[in-house]
Amino acid sequence: MSHERIGVLLCGHGSRDAGAVAEFAALAEALPRHLPEDWLVEHGYLEFANPVLRDGLEALKAKGADRILAVPGMLFAAMHAKNDIPSVLQAWSAKAGVPVAYGRELGVDPKMIAAAGARVREAIAKADAENGPVPLHETCLVVIGRGASDPDANANVSKIARMLWEGLGLGWCEVGYSGVTFPLVEPCLTHVARLGYRRVVVFPYFLFSGVLVDRIYGFTDRVAAAQPGIEWVKADYLGLHPEVLRTFAERATEQVDGVPPPNCQLCKYRTQVLGFEAEVGAPQESHHHHVEGQGASAPGSNVADCKLCDDFCTGVCRLQVAAVEPLGSMAHMGAGGLHDHGDGQLHWHGPGGHHHHGHGHDHGHGHHHHPRYPHEDHPLGPLSALATLKTR
Repeated sequence: MSHERIGVLLCGHGSRDAGAVAEFAALAEALPRHLPEDWLVEHGYLEFANPVLRDGLEALKAKGADRILAVPGMLFAAMHAKNDIPSVLQAWSAKAGVPVAYGRELGVDPKMIAAAGARVREAIAKADAENGPVPLHETCLVVIGRGASDPDANANVSKIARMLWEGLGLGWCEVGYSGVTFPLVEPCLTHVARLGYRRVVVFPYFLFSGVLVDRIYGFTDRVAAAQPGIEWVKADYLGLHPEVLRTFAERATEQVDGVPPPNCQLCKYRTQVLGFEAEVGAPQESHHHHVEGQGASAPGSNVADCKLCDDFCTGVCRLQVAAVEPLGSMAHMGAGGLHDHGDGQLHWHGPGGHHHHGHGHDHGHGHHHHPRYPHEDHPLGPLSALATLKTR
């Protein structure tokens, strides 16, 4: 009986930032040292970057992989991990005739918490060395997650934050998000500034750098400039911490003898979750073909040429509000609405339901629609970024 060749595909989201793409590629290069010697490893991206997922799958097939173990390069499971990636994998497997298993996201894992704790401790130690020590009880931690239209994924960020808060013994902890949900970074940090803590550590719970991490640091600088009496510390993102690599390797190797079942207790596609009841049983399909491999040409990738933002991408372009003039109040926007495409992009529907596409790109997926995020008009959510619009 011939030996089965196993291939591992790391499934990345992709980024408009070349540095983030390079960091994910470095993960793919480092991972084989943590896997059996004869396993093959490739990577691919869902959107924005190359190689796309199909390219990674084809590369493994060309190298002789008889079986592929796909690992989502996602911290938590939201629409990308639950719908978009498996849809691409299933379609390719059916056509290529190569079985593809699909593993778990990184999730709430002790190894991931250890890596996060190390990043926070590193930031505190550096701040102590540069500015003098501040008692932990006088330090507030702010954990910033990606933000998704899936409340289960958003809630897991809060669980990570609590584990860090209690594990490190910090004075207080708050949670914010870089997009889609609430509170976004700036309103979260503005709230924290009122709490009276001497030091605030802002920790992006992200795997790699990119536009969103730049956004987190940019808003931190903006709030810090308005609150000079507080010491603001920017912690590093997770990166290639050894515990992160160990977790990725485990998500592949645990599939050999069967995949541990995912925690579907609060999955909005499988059970009625408060506020998201209409999404039970939503079809599993991908709609990211229009942004596959776009890279630097993708919307929001060139801040220097942006007519909406100054020093960093604030996310206003994701609201598709280029035609809306910045006003002191957002009450004038009440007649419209925002449409969630499930990828962190909320499209503004002006009065009468007109769909504004400020970037002129074709979605290329017919009449595919996702349910609107139920709290799209929350004042601490994406609409808060409208306050950052350049004046004309």
